Amino acid sequence: MPEDRNPIKGRGSSDNPANRFEDRKIDYDPDEETGEKPAPDTRLIRDDTKNIVAQNDSPDIPFESSINPFRGCEHGCIYCYARPTHEFLGFSAGLDFESRIVVKYDAPRRLREQLSSDKWEPQPLVMSGVTDPYQPREKELRITRGCIEVLAEFMNPVSIITKNHLVTRDIDLLAEMADKNAARVNISVTTLDRSLARKMEPRTTQPLKRLDAIEKLSKAGIRVGVMVAPIIPGLTDHEIAPILQRAADAGAKDAGYTILRLPHGVKDLFNDWLEHHFPDRKSKVLNRIKDMRGGRLNDPRFGHRMGGKGEFAGQISDMFRMNVKKLGLNEDKQSLSTRHFRPGKGSQLDIFSNPPDA
Repeated sequence: MPEDRNPIKGRGSSDNPANRFEDRKIDYDPDEETGEKPAPDTRLIRDDTKNIVAQNDSPDIPFESSINPFRGCEHGCIYCYARPTHEFLGFSAGLDFESRIVVKYDAPRRLREQLSSDKWEPQPLVMSGVTDPYQPREKELRITRGCIEVLAEFMNPVSIITKNHLVTRDIDLLAEMADKNAARVNISVTTLDRSLARKMEPRTTQPLKRLDAIEKLSKAGIRVGVMVAPIIPGLTDHEIAPILQRAADAGAKDAGYTILRLPHGVKDLFNDWLEHHFPDRKSKVLNRIKDMRGGRLNDPRFGHRMGGKGEFAGQISDMFRMNVKKLGLNEDKQSLSTRHFRPGKGSQLDIFSNPPDA
């Protein structure tokens, strides 16, 4: 591999490939003495979008409406299927996705306006449908917290997907909502191997802390699920059973999974990552992905994107279903309820009326 593609500490990607729409490359120069690229500082960019609730019509996604406080994600997961969405903003799917974070500072205020509208139909919302609502900068920005405060005030149901222990900070609000069947949380656990997680998801909560989050949420009366996602054939598929067991022991009641997909530039980024960290397994991993994706590294067709076909995909499905049944997961599942929705404008959150400059 070229010298300037060496892994960058604290980042998942080691490159900033050209934007597929603009055919231009913005890269980071290597240090003259070491020849290594510096880890780019994170920059926050203001997003003044007016409609905070996004609609989805994909048959592959089990929800229709979502809230995404951030675009881009500092977690830096090398496999993230959301990376190409940064190209719509003029950035790269590589290092830019991890270090140029577009922030919806007004999200709580915009959400309050939508929920206060006579046109709003109470419905379950998902946080977040694209990038993690509890990525590192949320600790100081508290935008996700602000959105949940609004949702709790209106008692509009929400389902949260995250891999960050920071979600436990908001147990007070989530427990209040869960008592009315208006909140649940899904924690993503990709691996139990701390070393692998550090390479693959460099700025996420480590695996044992995610299990601790499941336990804390469950003890607070919040229904918690575990997402074994994405499963990487030839690298993490052997962890399906232990992840489900540890999550169930911690209090998880539900479980789901997806198989790795590599849209657009994620294919090249993941290929380089394998070459850096697991050159001995690279061929095995890529060949198994192709086996499940009709000979390609990605199958973009609706209805095929999240799962897979073929022998290996069948083995993963069987392993998952067998362990879910053995552990008693996915029993007594209920849809979130809008029964306790409380219409009304409520009071303005002054702290979000004049958000800090990005």
